[in-house]
Amino acid sequence: MPTFSRTLAFPNLPTAIETDRLIIRCPRLGDGPGLFDATVDALTDLRRFPASLPWALETPSIETSESFCVAGSANFQARKDFPFLFIDKTSRIVVGCGGLHRPRWAVPVFELGFWGRSSLVGRGLFSEAADALANYAFSNFDAKRVEAICDDLNARSIRVCERIGMQLEGVLRQERRAPDGSLRNTRIYSKLA
Repeated sequence: MPTFSRTLAFPNLPTAIETDRLIIRCPRLGDGPGLFDATVDALTDLRRFPASLPWALETPSIETSESFCVAGSANFQARKDFPFLFIDKTSRIVVGCGGLHRPRWAVPVFELGFWGRSSLVGRGLFSEAADALANYAFSNFDAKRVEAICDDLNARSIRVCERIGMQLEGVLRQERRAPDGSLRNTRIYSKLA
């Protein structure tokens, strides 16, 4: 397997994907307010899984959302992490966020993450986004594996993983500790090229 520099590899890497209903693109300067609104909408649901989503325990602000967007864009350009915003084509509002994280270039493998506005759950938007991101990894990085790691009680994430053809590989029992001290199980899903 050839080695390569992440910063030089993939010089024409697309920063956006279009699906039937979404524009899925790398965050950029000025996206903070839209991301903040989506985060506030999703926060109650995200906070149900503090062992898996500790960042959701922080109080969001437009400033921290903007900082995430600026850092996300820089990380994307440096090929360190690949965050994406999910934007509704019609309304142009940010409906969620996700990405391809923790690349292991030797295989290559990516961890798929996603979340979205609670008010839009049940419409298939997040399955549409997650499927597009997995396909992006396979087509742009020649990924051999995309994996998703979710709390064993996160039924919505589990449904998305199963809907896009990921297979449950196993459950890591008592693998994470929540802030309240309770132990949580973690599910590992994967999809192969």
